[in-house]
Amino acid sequence: MITTDVVIIGAGHNGLVCAAYLLQRGLGVMLLEKREVPGGAATTEALMPELSPQFRFNRCAIDHEFIFLGPVLQELNLSRYGLEYLFCDPSVFCPGLDGEAFMAYRSLAQTCAHIATYSPRDAEKYQQFVNYWTDLLTAVQPAFNAPPQALLDLALNYGWENLKSVLAIAGSKTKALDFIRTMIGSPEDVLNEWFDSERVKAPLARLCSEIGAPPSQKGSSSGMMMVAMRHGEGIARPKGGTGSLTDALVKLVQAQGGKILTDQTVKRVLVENNQAIGVEVASGEQYRARKGIISNIDARRLFLQLVEPGALAKVDQTLGERLERRTVNNNEAILKIDCALSGLPYFTAMAGEQDLTGTILIADSVRHVEEAHALIALGQVPDANPSLYVDIPTLLDPTMAPPGKHTLWIEFFAPYRIAGLEGSGLMGTGWTDELKEKVADRVIDKLTDYAPNLKSLIIGRQVESPAELAQRLGSYNGNVYHLDMTLDQMMFLRPLPEIANYQTPIKNLYLTGAGTHPGGSISGMPGRNCARAFLKQQRRFW
Repeated sequence: MITTDVVIIGAGHNGLVCAAYLLQRGLGVMLLEKREVPGGAATTEALMPELSPQFRFNRCAIDHEFIFLGPVLQELNLSRYGLEYLFCDPSVFCPGLDGEAFMAYRSLAQTCAHIATYSPRDAEKYQQFVNYWTDLLTAVQPAFNAPPQALLDLALNYGWENLKSVLAIAGSKTKALDFIRTMIGSPEDVLNEWFDSERVKAPLARLCSEIGAPPSQKGSSSGMMMVAMRHGEGIARPKGGTGSLTDALVKLVQAQGGKILTDQTVKRVLVENNQAIGVEVASGEQYRARKGIISNIDARRLFLQLVEPGALAKVDQTLGERLERRTVNNNEAILKIDCALSGLPYFTAMAGEQDLTGTILIADSVRHVEEAHALIALGQVPDANPSLYVDIPTLLDPTMAPPGKHTLWIEFFAPYRIAGLEGSGLMGTGWTDELKEKVADRVIDKLTDYAPNLKSLIIGRQVESPAELAQRLGSYNGNVYHLDMTLDQMMFLRPLPEIANYQTPIKNLYLTGAGTHPGGSISGMPGRNCARAFLKQQRRFW
């Protein structure tokens, strides 16, 4: 039996961020990671060593936006531990089958000038649209960096610029009501209100749908903030891949005396007298915690699988049922395709290779994006006409492949459980090796419609089905966000109101990770906020 101050379940980036802040305050911390490497969804790995170990692939996360909305990078001084960001400009390339493309640049003026070449009205509206969502982002940004129900902490985070943005968004009765209507409406409604051109609306709908919802879904318009983030701070990737963020955090944690143990699957949270005292891993080894247990896995798995029902019922008789029935985790997950390429793909709509620096979106229309998500809700694989999120990371960072070679990162939304195939395949989801390869073939076929030389460049390919991703990460229904990122499960409602402030009814048991405020994506904010809540309880004030 090993004893320390704090045990963290899962060494994903939020767990590592949380550990770093606790270590800075003099606490002993041990992280237990089920995989052979730390990082969770933030790893970069050599998936095709038989080709070359120089081919390095981001297993999940790739484009970083939200991390620039908080102070984690600066407060932890991660550049000291080797972290360097490379910014994407242009940030979006959405090619059309007609040889034309939507382009978004870090510069809003440059983006508007491009749009004006085919729609002067939409160019003017795009300027106003981005300004609106930038104001909204500035207005809510302070709330991202505090426990969502800690009103004093929230108030203290607001500066004059934030308050000006609040007034710009909701400074009158009409503005406030328009804001409410926008937030409870759908992205499709919002886009139709602002724009005429499908060439503008389609890529914006695809970006918004990154939260895992179709453009028609009410209450998911907050995803429009991702459009605004493509300007201003912009999007970036760590040099060497997303795993470089994890590497820097690991170095920091270890430099401060923290311990990270891999291949340690936690099977049970130990509870005595309504208080969490430790965990037990698959080998039977126990790790005890003097101060607390922090879970970087989702609350549903924590309470329904790791905490004994009797222990939870003693402190809260309804939480287990509410987690099972109240939290919404739809059937939408990701089929991931990684390719090693002998050269750079040629897209017929590109003006030059620089166009491929940022995100490549395959979105022919808003309806195209809608079908790609609506079919998933029915348990169908939308591979007849895939809508895709694609990156060629080696154009910006050649260190991730052998000289002259490239890698291709493809995200394709697909159902976790396939209708009609329940009970078969991996974990009863219907996914088999044969099926995932057939789906990947159709995805590549679609992409080749825009980049005719693509197939001839592929020298290696690895496909990970939604079921395999869920198995690798331990994510419920393969959801990398832990639960849906819709308005009804955000802020002080995430994952449920009674546990939204990172504390749970079991004393000394805390939550962090994508399933807590402010949600998924690479930001480190859930880890920082949880550390803040934990330290306040320990009277080691921030």
